[in-house]
Amino acid sequence: MHPMLTIATRAARAAGQTIMRAYTELDRVEVSSKGINDFVTSVDKEAEATITYQIRKSYPDHTIVGEEDGENRGTDKDYVWIVDPLDGTNNFVRGIPHFAVSIAVQYKGKIEVAVIYDPVREELFSAVRGKGAKLNDFRLRVTNVNDLSNTMIGTGFPFKARQHTDTYMAILAEVFPQCADLRRTGSAALDLAYVAAGRLDGFFEIGLKPWDIAAGDLICREAGGTVTDFMGAHNYMTSGNIVAGSPKVTTQLVKTIRPLLNEGLKR
Repeated sequence: MHPMLTIATRAARAAGQTIMRAYTELDRVEVSSKGINDFVTSVDKEAEATITYQIRKSYPDHTIVGEEDGENRGTDKDYVWIVDPLDGTNNFVRGIPHFAVSIAVQYKGKIEVAVIYDPVREELFSAVRGKGAKLNDFRLRVTNVNDLSNTMIGTGFPFKARQHTDTYMAILAEVFPQCADLRRTGSAALDLAYVAAGRLDGFFEIGLKPWDIAAGDLICREAGGTVTDFMGAHNYMTSGNIVAGSPKVTTQLVKTIRPLLNEGLKR
């Protein structure tokens, strides 16, 4: 096992224990607002501290970028751990059992190791660059479909970027008639993991952050998927606008989405 995958797995499972302890006592969880429709809990912060502790024990010099604590610089700038301690906070707060821990390791700008851990189902999605993707001990492959008909497509509403609501609804109106059904589950990390596992055929969302995307990006690609931005390029880590799926599904989604984009999304 890749040594950094071992540490990422250990950190994700430890954070998962913290999250599940709190999940049994949701009335004690402190919730505060970071911005419009953007919430953070005491559990997000505790889980991120747990992950940071596990990483620092083995790699004290590495840089850590977390959703809650921002950039925690180390002396080694080549290695960057990108952490979302609780992806799906809104689900968690409302007692909906669908959320995950997401951890990715970037070396000189390329993601090398990724882990997404669902503590409710005890499902660990992981990947090492060039070595494939796994769910627990089983190899993952994206679905092998040729077009959007009969596909299940995941998405997320742009609830933090409502200026794009009209464009998003236009995209939905074009995608929905072409596919079998759509799902919006509330965790982009798990959506990307589900694409890798063949549970979803494709996924698209507007305005995500690097910690939402980083681990799922590698897991999806190592399972044979294609990940692009809305223009079919590779700027999604910067723009936050992402399309993922089996190669032909991604191509079809981009072909459908691109003509509908406003100027703010053409990047």
